[in-house]
Amino acid sequence: MEGESKDCFSGENGSSSESQCRGRPPNPSLAAAYRQCFSIDRVAVTCNKSLVRHPSLVRFKVLIDFFLQMKTKTSDLSVEPGVGLEDPEPEFTPIVRSGACADVGFRSNMEDVYVCMDNFTRDNGLKSFTDGPSAFYGVFDGHGGKHAADFACYHLPKLIVEDDNFPRDIEKVVASAFLQTDTAFADACSLDGALASGTTALAALVVGRLLVVANAGDCRAVLCRRGKAMEMSRDHKPICSKERKRIEASGGYVYDGYLNGQLNVARALGDWHMEGMKDRDGGPLSAEPELISTKLTEEDEFLIIGCDGIWDVFRSQNAVDFARRRLQEHNDPVLCSKDLVDEALKRKSGDNLAVVVVCFQHQPPPNLVVPRSRVQRSFSAEGLRELQSFLDSFEN
Repeated sequence: MEGESKDCFSGENGSSSESQCRGRPPNPSLAAAYRQCFSIDRVAVTCNKSLVRHPSLVRFKVLIDFFLQMKTKTSDLSVEPGVGLEDPEPEFTPIVRSGACADVGFRSNMEDVYVCMDNFTRDNGLKSFTDGPSAFYGVFDGHGGKHAADFACYHLPKLIVEDDNFPRDIEKVVASAFLQTDTAFADACSLDGALASGTTALAALVVGRLLVVANAGDCRAVLCRRGKAMEMSRDHKPICSKERKRIEASGGYVYDGYLNGQLNVARALGDWHMEGMKDRDGGPLSAEPELISTKLTEEDEFLIIGCDGIWDVFRSQNAVDFARRRLQEHNDPVLCSKDLVDEALKRKSGDNLAVVVVCFQHQPPPNLVVPRSRVQRSFSAEGLRELQSFLDSFEN
């Protein structure tokens, strides 16, 4: 058991047991003295004041005196703050590399769409506003057709970059873009009824060190932070207590896990043709995204964003572990995204599949070595004084 302190001088039956002595002497300079002290043959000594002390006790007492002197000397030392410290490392700047893959899976029609923009500003004809990356990634899982997913994939990034407040207030701009995209699609559907459909949407922006994820639906974003899965989104299912309360407060209901008995998501863009779902003033089906942000550090390795077809067969940590092994093998986010899709097919995912992998560093994820805990065992100064007092009592 970690942190458990064991007796360094006796085994279970009171005999000497070197296998239990895993600590080190409290001071390297005492190592030789320790070896000399414990290399002497053990001789049984009866605690009788009239007896002359065994030579090993004499040596042990000398050792204690020396150790106490060293304790006193080291406690008198003063360290000047800042002396000998290295200069702090420069602030981490992510270097984005991305890859994506999509597959129709076992469905008859493909309704998943993705977008990857490693240089978001340049791709939209703007000058760079940061020394670090400016990137946009998105996945859109359509239902009832692909029109809503295609519409959101095209218009959402444009509405973000064209906002006058971008990039000063990114979270506000992204939330507004989701709602504007939803309204614009409603206008398009009023002109062409054949467009009627809906889509979940997840967008991830990397601006300098800032990662912002906006989600409406059951797509998911997972950040790998030194091998650990950090969920950057929450699945919006009607059965979730928070979503159920919002749905019921908006005049809707949840039946058999479905919103109004029709949709298995609580948030989505589109679906304006479905009666009782949404109108211009709101409704139980919301297009408002939920946002989560974080500052990227040198421990952040990559991000996985995918439609629910991926997450039907992968848990978040499982996906991170799988992708991490693949990136250690080939360090290619394009191949890694294909690996995830292929594995999801092997696991019999029954939905369309779309996934984006974004790496934040040039080098592949490092091998993680869990350090073995070492328990340092030594006498305290107070304990040594008590032992010295006990030894001194033989002289009286």
